[in-house]
Amino acid sequence: MTSQPVAAREHVRQEMVADPRVVAAIVSAVHEQVPVYAALDDSRLPEVRAIAAWGLERLLHLWVTDGALEPSDLRRFRGIAAARAADGRPVQAVLRAYRVAATVLTDEIAARAPRLAAADAFALTRMLLTALDTLSEEMTTAYAATDEDLAADRDRALRLLLDDLIAGRHASVGALSDRSARLGVQLPDPYCLLVAEPVGAERPDMALDAATGLLEALAVPGDEVVSSATVRGSRAVLLLPGAAAARAGAVLGARSWRGCAITGESLDRVAVAHRLAADALDTAPAHAHRPGRVLTDADAHVLALLGGHPAAAPDQVARLVLGPLTDPGQRHLMEALTAYIDAGSASAAARVLHLHAQSLRYRLRRIHALTFRDPRDPWQRLTLDIARTIRP
Repeated sequence: MTSQPVAAREHVRQEMVADPRVVAAIVSAVHEQVPVYAALDDSRLPEVRAIAAWGLERLLHLWVTDGALEPSDLRRFRGIAAARAADGRPVQAVLRAYRVAATVLTDEIAARAPRLAAADAFALTRMLLTALDTLSEEMTTAYAATDEDLAADRDRALRLLLDDLIAGRHASVGALSDRSARLGVQLPDPYCLLVAEPVGAERPDMALDAATGLLEALAVPGDEVVSSATVRGSRAVLLLPGAAAARAGAVLGARSWRGCAITGESLDRVAVAHRLAADALDTAPAHAHRPGRVLTDADAHVLALLGGHPAAAPDQVARLVLGPLTDPGQRHLMEALTAYIDAGSASAAARVLHLHAQSLRYRLRRIHALTFRDPRDPWQRLTLDIARTIRP
């Protein structure tokens, strides 16, 4: 190779590395053309950009120098493949993303063709074909090995899956289903995401054994639907069948723990459920916690609303709290609730509605039975008051 072609390639390399639009074009093409990447949330895109920037610089360097992938490059590709196996992104989709990136790289170099000779184009083709063949073999092997290791250690694999769900690293519901199938498990749907912690001022990081013990206490013997547990700081995070929410209060109460159980989110929104529960435990006043009871979706949404960062529209929050009371046939119960909150006592509310006091108390018991919220409890009365106020 003469010095002139090297100089031309080096000039193109420097121009492309310095131009952020090249990496943006690669990421955009991968995002648009590979369905798994199109479903990635914003938290994963910086990682895709970082890999694209590194790959761009390395491939351009190989083109300029007529070089080959080095052992350090192969180690990095193997690490990327192992990470993709752990988060459930199919290896076929990953390799397709590299082929799409190579196409964009070729187009970007072609746009600068007047500076280059035919030998430069041949060198680029040879380099890309060789690099793609090598990285495909390395990544496929590493992906398969990691996948096999994860399947062998089922508990660890489930914990990693839950960690990825909490962090929002699942690519799509389809990828999540594929990952579950490879592990031979069925995730609970509907599910309960329970975030729990011991009561007290001292809150060291929680041991995984404590979270696992809580999981065992809440498990239903013989249930084919898998449950899993992980930890986040001082808290246990459990993914359970939806029916487990009814037992969570009693189990936590026996351990002097408190928690928040979210049951109204879909499997592709586990990250949202975790954020709701964690924020609720951060902001709920002490009197919101009662032995034998955990905070629920409704409590979490009310707290988010009070904190100025609502996670749902006001009418949805009202429906979560009031439940069947929003039905037209329960208008008499809504009137009783409104009168009780406004008047401050059952006797005063009965006088307002021209009812016997016992009739009013019966309606309050019906409200409790339908909403699982006791209007006489200060926190639950507050949530009911907020819900009836913001209700359309």
